[in-house]
Amino acid sequence: MTGGTINRSGNRSGNSSGSSSGDGAAAPAVFTRAVLELNAEAECQRICAAIRATVFDRFRRKGAIVALSGGIDSSTVGALCVRALGPERVHGLSLPERDSSPGTPSLSRGVAEHFGIAISEEVITPVLEAAGCYERRDEAIRQVLPDYGPGWKSKIVLPSVVASDRLRIYSVIAEDPDGERHEARLSQPAYLGILAATNFKQRVRKMFEYHWADRLHYAVAGTPNLLEYDQGFYVKLGDGAADLKPIAHLYKTQVYNMARHLGLPEEVTNSVPTTDTYSLPQGQDEFYFALPYDQMDLLLHAFNHDVKAAEAGAPLGLSEEQVNWVYKDIQAKRRTTKPLHLAALKVEEIDGVGEKY
Repeated sequence: MTGGTINRSGNRSGNSSGSSSGDGAAAPAVFTRAVLELNAEAECQRICAAIRATVFDRFRRKGAIVALSGGIDSSTVGALCVRALGPERVHGLSLPERDSSPGTPSLSRGVAEHFGIAISEEVITPVLEAAGCYERRDEAIRQVLPDYGPGWKSKIVLPSVVASDRLRIYSVIAEDPDGERHEARLSQPAYLGILAATNFKQRVRKMFEYHWADRLHYAVAGTPNLLEYDQGFYVKLGDGAADLKPIAHLYKTQVYNMARHLGLPEEVTNSVPTTDTYSLPQGQDEFYFALPYDQMDLLLHAFNHDVKAAEAGAPLGLSEEQVNWVYKDIQAKRRTTKPLHLAALKVEEIDGVGEKY
């Protein structure tokens, strides 16, 4: 596959966009979207071999559990598991809750039917209500929008990173029962309160995934792509937890290419990525990433390969200054989300603590 080497310290590694000419002089190369091209069949075979080795040899399980949201990532992971293990060894889960898009369950079932796998539905709303997920979230929103209450819908958003170099602070957008929209900048306590409450959703879903994995003696297949994995767009012990992550090395653009190669339905391969977490429709770019995924993929690849900002911005119509803002955002996300990648440490593994008695 085509991809960059990721250094979790936030530094870039690898080669620049230049290439070597026959006489040994550096020949300039134009940085284009072609850097994300993928030999889908060769990569599919490699991933499937890894899935089989992980499920059967490393974990000694009989098959794989895949939580299907109907989105591109989970659908592609499901398709890869089917190709690697056979449909009889893959079990899908649909895990909707009251804020999920109304079409999510049918999309999940449609993907399962397309590949001939069994699927079970677990509505997680009662568990979330019992944990106080919605109540805790609403209390946090009321810190900045006191009138927020029953019948309202909401989402949280970030300003575009390429609009200016000012500090980016989350805001909440809420829609009242009459359809009127209200927006308020979030204080840190309000933001953290909303985030902590909504993270119940990913963690409850994972609880059900492992319930089914234990019940069937299967392994859990995670669904983050490289962009999400690298930039920390997942919940620790939630959607970040898995026994294997088959597409965590693929840029989102490459996941779409793989999905088309595997014959996923057009309603999946033509879909726009969403979080499907908040009650108002919310794109991943407005919630977390600096730009839409196809642009963010290209700039992350450029960052990983030491491509100068002016060269990286050309295919996207972005200035050198704007690309540098994105590069800084990439570094900041790697730095702040590093704890998501860390396993629990024993005392003797922590630098500076010293030897035990």
